[in-house]
Amino acid sequence: MKTFTHNDSAFIEEVISQCDICFAAVVDENGRPYSVPMNFGYHEGIFYLHSAPEGRIVRALEENNHICLTFNVGQDLAFQHPKVACSYRMKAKSVVAEGKVTFVEEMGAKRLALDYIMKQYSDKHFEYSDPAVKNVKIWQIDVDNIACKEFGAPHDAYKK
Repeated sequence: MKTFTHNDSAFIEEVISQCDICFAAVVDENGRPYSVPMNFGYHEGIFYLHSAPEGRIVRALEENNHICLTFNVGQDLAFQHPKVACSYRMKAKSVVAEGKVTFVEEMGAKRLALDYIMKQYSDKHFEYSDPAVKNVKIWQIDVDNIACKEFGAPHDAYKK
């Protein structure tokens, strides 16, 4: 089975568009790794996430705004030989994005970010009340590095 690295932004964006969640990984205030699944939005190379105004991950990002986001789609078990354990692997596509978080504070920008997040899940138009927007933490992630890999088998004969 072969692993392909993809640098084409259209391919990377197609993988991201198929994801329902991303995993956000940070280093907390005690120097410990911490990762949580989150809803997200993506627009013109920038990721948007939202959370409660405070909590472990927000405290971590206030100390150190570096973040790693991972995305994964198409998990399907494949093998080259049914009796050889080391020939088994997941057929999938993944994206890993590294960057820095900036918290968005301006109400109009927060609403726009919420639109980007909701666009990932629905084509509907949404309204956001002032109290709801004030009570949400909006994260903007400017990407420093993004990588995409596709893990797969030579052909469908090897599928489970």
